[in-house]
Amino acid sequence: MDDDALAIDVAGINKHFGDKHVVKDLSLQVRQGEIYGFLGPNGSGKTTSIRMLCGLLTPDSGRGTCLGLDVLKESAAIKRQVGYMTQKFSLWDDLTIGENLDFVARMFGMSNRQQAVHQTLEELGLGGRSRQLAGTLSGGWKQRLALASCLLHQPRLLLLDEPTAGVDPKARRDFWEEIHRLSAAGITVLVSTHYMDEAERCHRLAYIAYGSLLAAGTASEVVAGCQLNTWEISGDGIHRLAERLRRLPGAEQVASFGATLHVSGPDGPRLQASLETLRDEAGLTISAVAPSLEDAFIHLMQHSPDPFG
Repeated sequence: MDDDALAIDVAGINKHFGDKHVVKDLSLQVRQGEIYGFLGPNGSGKTTSIRMLCGLLTPDSGRGTCLGLDVLKESAAIKRQVGYMTQKFSLWDDLTIGENLDFVARMFGMSNRQQAVHQTLEELGLGGRSRQLAGTLSGGWKQRLALASCLLHQPRLLLLDEPTAGVDPKARRDFWEEIHRLSAAGITVLVSTHYMDEAERCHRLAYIAYGSLLAAGTASEVVAGCQLNTWEISGDGIHRLAERLRRLPGAEQVASFGATLHVSGPDGPRLQASLETLRDEAGLTISAVAPSLEDAFIHLMQHSPDPFG
């Protein structure tokens, strides 16, 4: 990877909270303009990891740079170039959209705040609603306002913490179109999400479980790295057989997909033999299918037990 094209380049990053080692020897590279997704169970260290990468939290140890600045020594300078969108809407319900953005611009100490607010309103499609109270907005419009507030100071790096929780599918799609537009303009985006379709919209992914990076790469690379084998099962009364399928030798996970079931496991020949025996007995139809990112996610979760549990 060309070092000149890296927005983030860290190695051996660690963080403790009391006696809990919440991020363990994290090493990661993110290209400039890349949309980099973070997956993992709740409490796995995703947000802590992202906050350290962006200068919002100082690591206990390790080394690396973000936007060419030292993540341990220059976190204040990094923060000035980061836009952070929290999961919970954190602007003011009793102010209008325009007033919210003007207030945020004042907090940044922007000398050209009126121009910046007007430009951001237009770019995010909020111009016609600038006088509307934020508290009357739907989830999708609140999300758009929150993103606008992050972009006022023209950051080079965006941190989005589960940004589309609670919004409808169209608003989610529109939001991701906007994120890809920002990426194309050279803004680097770090995003944590639990939605598999959103993860697939990222250029690359990292799977973090309880402080450790277990997998990284494109969605297809993460799936391939799990070396799963998946079969689709169909037939009369198939859902009544779900528990029996889970007990088959070689079956690691069973998931419903409409009128079919997907059965996955790492030992392909063993699982296929088990399924063929059940097929002949119960009159089922089985066919090999490509494992999904969700299959890989569940596989990684099952192999990363909570050390604090």
